[in-house]
Amino acid sequence: MGFVDAVKAFYANYFNFSGRALRSEYWWPQLFFILLYILMFAAAALLGESIGGIFALIIMLVMLASIIPGIAVTVRRLHDHDKSGWFILIGLIPFAGFYLLYLYIIEGTIGPNRFGPHPLGQNTNVFN
Repeated sequence: MGFVDAVKAFYANYFNFSGRALRSEYWWPQLFFILLYILMFAAAALLGESIGGIFALIIMLVMLASIIPGIAVTVRRLHDHDKSGWFILIGLIPFAGFYLLYLYIIEGTIGPNRFGPHPLGQNTNVFN
């Protein structure tokens, strides 16, 4: 899944907490938001207080609009490892977030699991 497709899928699956998500479906939107926030903060800093306040408001609205799909794609990413979506709460334990980061980085289970078939429909080890 490419950059544009992943960002589109991020918002297309706004309230979709079922199924599985590929690594690319999780990480491309993360990169998109990092770049977007850098650009918006830079624009807010360069344009001064009058227009900078508008950019700050836009940044807050984008962040607010991205909370639910962000949680949804994270739950689907955990489903790719055959873990419950509630497993996301392990991030509240100090240093346990590193284990979650590990799960987000590595490839999910090969073939079908209890949350559905492999998102690419393949049973082989593939780069996704």
